[in-house]
Amino acid sequence: MTSPLIQLVDVKKSFGAHQVLTGVNLSIHKGEILAVIGKSGTGKSVLLKHIIGLIHQDSGEILIQGKPLHKMSEKKSFLFREELSYMFQENALFDSMNVFENIGLPLAERSQYTKFIIEEKVKTRMEQLGLGPIGEKFPAQLSGGMRKRVALARALVTDPKVVLFDEPTTGLDPVRKKKVHSMIEEYQKQFGFTAVIVSHDIPEIFDVAQHIAMLDEGKIIFEGSKDDILDAHNDTVNAFIRGDEIGNSSYTDKYQPEDKYE
Repeated sequence: MTSPLIQLVDVKKSFGAHQVLTGVNLSIHKGEILAVIGKSGTGKSVLLKHIIGLIHQDSGEILIQGKPLHKMSEKKSFLFREELSYMFQENALFDSMNVFENIGLPLAERSQYTKFIIEEKVKTRMEQLGLGPIGEKFPAQLSGGMRKRVALARALVTDPKVVLFDEPTTGLDPVRKKKVHSMIEEYQKQFGFTAVIVSHDIPEIFDVAQHIAMLDEGKIIFEGSKDDILDAHNDTVNAFIRGDEIGNSSYTDKYQPEDKYE
């Protein structure tokens, strides 16, 4: 296997007295869909925010194609961040903007794009994701599934090399969850981006991801394929997959007040 595109090495992060990440080691390979699973409050979203640069680790390293991110020049670090995109858990669409404006926002924030180029890129993504007729509508006028599709279009409008999905199916019923998973899988194949998905959709996410990692007590305790995780000889992994209350109640209860860090 080729060297990882992104690698986290012994990454640790605390908020006050609460240590969320206690030494994360994780490899993300180019062109794959990686699912990060684990109980609520274990820091899965915190992990994503380290990758995109919204949060900085207390210790450990984040490597980009083998090179420490913190040792890169400001220009190279900026260029790497420009290649990332983030789809927020609650979509983060702006109610005061219509669909067209929401999708074009990441381009409008970059000075190198003219109004004409922005319009062409937005139109292209809307057509590709089946959003052509709704450009003038506002988020409040859309169904939950359609808002997810708009959020995905916005995440893809900059032609990112890596897309981070933070619980992309939150608030959706099982049918719409399946549609969102299929959409991510379809467009990942079409556009070739690397995807990292934080998810609680077990076992459905196993049919989408080629690579699965489980975060527990601030560490990655499992990495492997769908077949690997279903055959794992690890009591914590097996209990989580089964939804076993005995397997996760003590940890969840212990950190219930810290769910805000999720």
